[in-house]
Amino acid sequence: MNLNAPDRTLRIGGRPLPVVGPARMYVCGITPYDATHLGHARTFVWADIAARVLRHAGGDVRVCRNVTDVDDVLNQAAHRAGSPYDSFAAVQQYYFERDLDTLGVHPVDHQPRAHNHVREVIRLAQGLLTSGHAYLQNDTVFFHGADVPQQDNAHALLAEYGDEPDSPDKQHPFDVAVWRPSRSGEPAWPSPWGPGRPGWHAECAAMAMTLFGPSLDLHAGGTDLRFPHHAYESAIAEALTGVRPFSRAWLHVGMVLRDGVKMAKSTGNLVLVSDLVPDHPPTAIRLMLMTPPWQDEWDYTPNALDDAASHLDDLRTAAGRRNDSPTAEAAVTEALLNDLDVPTALAIAAQEGGSAARLAMQTLALA
Repeated sequence: MNLNAPDRTLRIGGRPLPVVGPARMYVCGITPYDATHLGHARTFVWADIAARVLRHAGGDVRVCRNVTDVDDVLNQAAHRAGSPYDSFAAVQQYYFERDLDTLGVHPVDHQPRAHNHVREVIRLAQGLLTSGHAYLQNDTVFFHGADVPQQDNAHALLAEYGDEPDSPDKQHPFDVAVWRPSRSGEPAWPSPWGPGRPGWHAECAAMAMTLFGPSLDLHAGGTDLRFPHHAYESAIAEALTGVRPFSRAWLHVGMVLRDGVKMAKSTGNLVLVSDLVPDHPPTAIRLMLMTPPWQDEWDYTPNALDDAASHLDDLRTAAGRRNDSPTAEAAVTEALLNDLDVPTALAIAAQEGGSAARLAMQTLALA
């Protein structure tokens, strides 16, 4: 062993993430009820970058990206389309995967769909009831959420995401459903508490633990999932297993805005990946999404695509220069390992050119 070898440990949020054996990475995936927009795409491009950098550093990575196909908005969209929820979700998932493939996102190792893990959610609910971390009220299994770290606007966010903080069935407003009865016309599965369906936060906890055990090395998702989803997903898993933290590191990717407003179907300001691809190189779209640091919110403008295309041309020109510099290559690697500092890595690549530029473009799937 060379004790003087450079440290090739990825640091996220300033903290090192050393891994022995395959890194376990869980990515909160889509609810497949609509087309892929830039807000979706940015999260999954950055998750792909994290996995690629871990592999570049010499590690093995196992990536799981779930599909939330048991959800209120999906049920509503499927009903409007006159389609069974599972068939509707499968079609939308196809288009989503096509868009991500176009953007150079590497296929994941596991892609569980929530409806295939209902049994695991039932077991999770049973375990929480047995340990006293949950209670049964009106055929609903509620997780005790009073001790989950809250935000100032927790009540509003819980209401926004369908956790019904004002429900009279709850012992505390911040309790959330692990299992709930299905309403008329909704998908339902048999359970010890009657026919019903999983709660959203419990779905991800169950899928992650089914594939990776009681803890993760890296968990990725948009900043809009930080609370309540990730907070409760973690709390539910930790309450069941006693293993803390549920995830050693978090990659909360900043939201995409348009004119200062979060890009979302509800605001009508979506920019779809499929609409951009016919007129713009997919690698330019990918580069545009990774240019602002992953932590930052980013306000999209059409000029950003032109800037990215020009930047991509500069990188390709730099890569063609004859300059094989191990020092510059090491600087690119160090930048990528330092909190996925892609802007610095690309600045070095453009300045030094040659092997450093080729390394950066290959690692970031821009070649």
